Amino acid sequence: MKISIGSRIIEGPWGGGNLFVLNLSNYLIKGGHEVIYDLSEPDIDLILLTDPRSRKDSTSSFTHLDIDKYKKYINKNAVVVQRINECDERKGTEGINDLYLEASILSDHVVFVSSWLQGVYLKLGMNEQKTSVIMSGSSGDIFNSNNASIWSGEEKIKLLTHHWSSHKNKGFETYSQIDNLITNEKWRNRIEFTYVGNVSEEYKLNNSRIIRPLAGEPLANEIKKHHIYVTGSINEPSGNHHIEAAQCGLPILYKESGGIPEYCYGFGVSFDEDFEEKLNEIINNYDLNKKKMKEYPFSSNLMCKEYTELFGNLINKKEKVSNPEEKVLKKSLFIIKQKMNRKFRSNMNQNIIVKLKRGLKAALKRNG
Repeated sequence: MKISIGSRIIEGPWGGGNLFVLNLSNYLIKGGHEVIYDLSEPDIDLILLTDPRSRKDSTSSFTHLDIDKYKKYINKNAVVVQRINECDERKGTEGINDLYLEASILSDHVVFVSSWLQGVYLKLGMNEQKTSVIMSGSSGDIFNSNNASIWSGEEKIKLLTHHWSSHKNKGFETYSQIDNLITNEKWRNRIEFTYVGNVSEEYKLNNSRIIRPLAGEPLANEIKKHHIYVTGSINEPSGNHHIEAAQCGLPILYKESGGIPEYCYGFGVSFDEDFEEKLNEIINNYDLNKKKMKEYPFSSNLMCKEYTELFGNLINKKEKVSNPEEKVLKKSLFIIKQKMNRKFRSNMNQNIIVKLKRGLKAALKRNG
């Protein structure tokens, strides 16, 4: 398969979406598939849309509008899959849900990162028949329980969280609460708290240990120094932070919000307005919770396997009704057009170029 993923890969810390593209790309390439990150080739089998937004701070390399043009003028048989991991509920924005819903019209299939997020869009009118849920996962080669710390029951228990985003909905009310508990006589000698990542300017974590954003093995090594992971994230569709911690063997103290409970249920303790009570509960049952972490199921290998199977099934279904001769013709026309633009433009009369382009478009139109 030739797969085009609509995102650039950024080296270093850059959030869960970037890790998804990196993990999926590596998996597909190891499986003998070809991966590109634009729409520059005429024989793409499947296009994966990761973000229809066009922003300077985005890793997105093409939008649904670019896909529409590609399918109209280059290759109408390319399968389009849209992965949705964002919504307005996550950060209190406006317009994201509508844009993602609009983009889904072009898609043959839409994948959500949690059932909670799927429900958000089904309520808006998305066609349920072309949707599914594939749970996210992190690399087990990096995030695993090898050499992870185990709480002795005598030392202070080490709490940890990490986020790339500094938005308050990442859970800063919870992290501020922990920071205040550390000064409380009841908790002073029982807990310590580490925050890895970018910190919200609205919340001062004066009693906590702050570490700059980390990624890969340095992040995994830091996670393994701790005993319990905390996420207070609100309306998070899935997230990678708690998955990475769980794969490192840390029981999760998680807020009942968004899609995170789908990833953490049975592997820790949930809280809502009763954080201190639940913190006490997860500490008192540390040994039992720690043992359960060996069975944590979500990993990048499982996630990528499910995506690869989905891609193959969709492509096979599409190929049954497509004309193979048409694909060859379109590839030839595309190559001619590229060569004309690249090599001969400077030496040709503009009127001739226009006529050639019209001829190419006419040929494409005749063949679908």
